[in-house]
Amino acid sequence: MAQQQRQTVERTRTMSDAMVEAIATEMRENEEVFYMGEDVADYGGIFDSTEGLLEEFGRDRIMDVPISETSYIGAAVGAAQEGMRPIAELMFVDFFGVAMDQIYNQMAKNTYMSGGAVNVPMVLTAAVGGTYNDAAQHSQTLYGTFAHVPGMKVVVPSTAYDAKGLMHNAIRDDDPVAYMFHKRLMGIGWLPAPDGPKTAVPETEYTIPFGSADVKREGDDVTVVTLGLHVHRALDAAERLAEEGIDVEVIDLRSLVPLDEETIRESVDKTGRLVAVDEDYQSFGVTGEVITRVVEDDPGSVEAVERVAIPDIPIPYARPMENEVVPDSEDIQEAIRATEP
Repeated sequence: MAQQQRQTVERTRTMSDAMVEAIATEMRENEEVFYMGEDVADYGGIFDSTEGLLEEFGRDRIMDVPISETSYIGAAVGAAQEGMRPIAELMFVDFFGVAMDQIYNQMAKNTYMSGGAVNVPMVLTAAVGGTYNDAAQHSQTLYGTFAHVPGMKVVVPSTAYDAKGLMHNAIRDDDPVAYMFHKRLMGIGWLPAPDGPKTAVPETEYTIPFGSADVKREGDDVTVVTLGLHVHRALDAAERLAEEGIDVEVIDLRSLVPLDEETIRESVDKTGRLVAVDEDYQSFGVTGEVITRVVEDDPGSVEAVERVAIPDIPIPYARPMENEVVPDSEDIQEAIRATEP
């Protein structure tokens, strides 16, 4: 029995496998859960987000939809208000603009607008991020865009373990949840993932509470706060800087709404230095919000601050240009060094 339990805990999964595992478990336990999106049935999702689900649950619950985000996200909102628990997938988060009214004004606000008469227990999944040369309309993250509007929770996994726990929690939540997964972390064959997102994942179901950041690496000299792909780039930067005697703490937010301010502040109180990193645009984004939350609470706690983000330009198609604007490990290292006395 002990050997069997040890094997269960130590089995590894890709992030896409972990997401699918959580979705399948929730669908078996609750017939009101269903999944809809473009190419999610026969194709299994272009980032393997629904691989294998059609065979088990059929077309009534794994639904391919026409190329009309406005219609199917609106349908998901209506289904959620009637007591179902839909998962609606945006193939790319950039397509959010097509269904902005359904997301911003219906999904996020209908509970408030109805005076609490209805809930909207739905999950909006969306592939985010660049680094594979798909140009300005398919390479954004838009963390800040989703976190900015009140009414919906926003989560971003960086590992398979987190992906499963956050997905279980998202499907069970009575509020709308935007679940943003980075395509580079999914572990699909044609888009290699960095070392790190493929982790041990228990077979049993578990949840990760929203608003619970994770200290992925402890350190005493500087705090790096980040999420998604850049958790792994920050960890790489930390290991390289350790050779220079710089001890970096890396915090994975995992959840933007709600935001775990306490974990960030405790770390900055210890290190006195803060580097905020993400793959969204620099202006009006997550990096600025993280820094502001720390500084406005206790300005004296911070001796030095840096941020690393996408410059305020459309993400280029050409690989050398895209590599220039998407922050990498070297950019994070440079920012960390800039905080050193």
